[in-house]
Amino acid sequence: MDSEKTKSEALALGHHAIHDRVLEILNGESRGRVLDVPAGKGTLVLRLKALGHEVFCSDLYPQIFKIDDTEIKLGNLDKTLPYEDEFFDFIVCVEGLEHIENPANAIREFARLLKPGGLVIASVPNIMNIEERLKWLFSGYTSHFKPLSRPAIDDIKSSIGAEYDGMEEVALHVNPIGYSEVRYLLEKNNFELEKVFLDKRKKNSWLFFPIVALIRIVARFESAKKRRSRWESELNSDEVLLGGNTLIFKARKL
Repeated sequence: MDSEKTKSEALALGHHAIHDRVLEILNGESRGRVLDVPAGKGTLVLRLKALGHEVFCSDLYPQIFKIDDTEIKLGNLDKTLPYEDEFFDFIVCVEGLEHIENPANAIREFARLLKPGGLVIASVPNIMNIEERLKWLFSGYTSHFKPLSRPAIDDIKSSIGAEYDGMEEVALHVNPIGYSEVRYLLEKNNFELEKVFLDKRKKNSWLFFPIVALIRIVARFESAKKRRSRWESELNSDEVLLGGNTLIFKARKL
């Protein structure tokens, strides 16, 4: 396969801003074994390799993978992934947790697969930014997690084309997992959350500054103990409340 064609096809899935942030996080780490799951078409693989990492890939639909010189294994994040315990230094899970039935299982698997001190980088749609909170208030759902009625699923199936026939999971957001749920699962599985990143800022976020200010003022009336126990500072941080479309978690296995 022509290398330029391979690169072009691999870039068909995924968002550049998220991948840029993943590479930025990894750039400050030593090189090692990286699991990219779900790997999709291989959008991130070439960039991970360019950093000097040994890259392994897994996906529920390995047939869509486009990178010739990299092994891809069948792997279901709702089940046991096909690798040995403590095999990886890093796990990257971009646009995966929101597509599966059981994110708790996936994060348990990440804990099993990572060496002590290993790093997981995982992304989820930011359902807690101010725009999404308001959309939920007025419509009952967010931009990323619209009702999956039968007509809606039929529309999704027709929009993704014949290439993904029978693989609608690649386009369905079925699990509206947010900051609190991800952090809980990470800490439950012996990870320490080091930092949360946004993909990129929204251009119109300034329009919501007055509402954001009001939310933060109201939060100050809670006791310090309550604010700490409910992660209110984190939930009202710029990364979450004024963040972009995606939250990216950097967490280390203890």
